[in-house]
Amino acid sequence: MSNIAFIGLGNMGGPMAINLVKKGHHVIGFDLSHSASEALIAAGGQTSDSAITAAKDADVVISMLPSGKHVAELYSEEFISQLKPDTLIIDSSTIDAVTARSVAQMAASKGCKMIDAPVSGGTAGAQAGTLTFIVGGPTKDYEKARPILKCMGQNIFHAGDSGAGQVAKICNNMLLAIHMIGTSEAINLGVRHGLEPKILSEIMQKSSGRNWSLEVYNPYPGVMENAPSSRAYSGGFAVDLMTKDLGLAAEAGLETRTSTPLGNAALNLYRIWSEAGNGTSDFSSIIQFLNKHQ
Repeated sequence: MSNIAFIGLGNMGGPMAINLVKKGHHVIGFDLSHSASEALIAAGGQTSDSAITAAKDADVVISMLPSGKHVAELYSEEFISQLKPDTLIIDSSTIDAVTARSVAQMAASKGCKMIDAPVSGGTAGAQAGTLTFIVGGPTKDYEKARPILKCMGQNIFHAGDSGAGQVAKICNNMLLAIHMIGTSEAINLGVRHGLEPKILSEIMQKSSGRNWSLEVYNPYPGVMENAPSSRAYSGGFAVDLMTKDLGLAAEAGLETRTSTPLGNAALNLYRIWSEAGNGTSDFSSIIQFLNKHQ
C-alpha cells in the first residue's frame, strides 16, 4: 500500500480520499476546512497543518482543487523541490491544459512524475468510488497511477500526453451542457403543449433524441426520484462549476481557432443563470431559466 498525500478535501476530494483509506492506503490530507479534515480523520485517515507537511514523505500526491490558479500555486518550484525523488503527482482538478502541461514540466524537471486526471461522475460517483478518470501524461506514469485511480473509480482512460486529460474533460462537459439545455428546451416545449413530462421523456428516450440527461439526470422535477431536479436542484454538479468548465472550453477554442458556437451559447446561458443567484444549484436547474424566459 502507498503513502498518499491528498490536497483538497472538498465535496469531491474528501470522498475520494476516504475511498483510498478504505482500500488500505495510508492517507494524510490537507484542507483549509476543519470539517473536511475531521471527516477524513473519522474515516481512519490523518491530516496535516500544511500541504507540504502532508506531502513531503508521500509516495503519491493527489490534488483536487478549484482552478488552475490554485494548482499552479500549490505545485510551485519550492513545493515540488521538497517532495521525494520519483514522487507520483496526480492532479484531479479540472483546469486549463496550458497550466496542466506547465506544472507537469516543472515536476519532471525536479525528478517527479505527474499526470492530469480530471474526473467525471460527480459527488455521487466520488462517494461510491465509481468515478471516471480521464488521464493525460506519459504512458509509464499512467500505468503507475492506474492502481491508485482504481481505488476511486471504475473507468480509467488514457487520453494522451500531459494536458490531454483536461482537454477531453472540457470537451465532455461542453457536450453535457449542450444536451442538458436541449433536453430542457424540448421538455418545456412539450409541457407547454399539455404533454406529461414523464411520458414525453420516455418517448424521447426510445427515440432519436435519446441522451444521458434524459436517461439518468432528467431536469424536470418529479420525473426521476433520485435526480437533483426532484430535490429542488440541490447537490449534484453546481451551475458555477459548469460555468467554469464552459469557460475553459471557450478558452481552448480560442487557442486553436476552433468554432464552438453551441458551447459559447451554453456558457452565456449558464453565466446569466449563475449571476441571477443560482450558482450553487445543480446545472440541470437551467430548465428554470428557460421557464422564466419564455
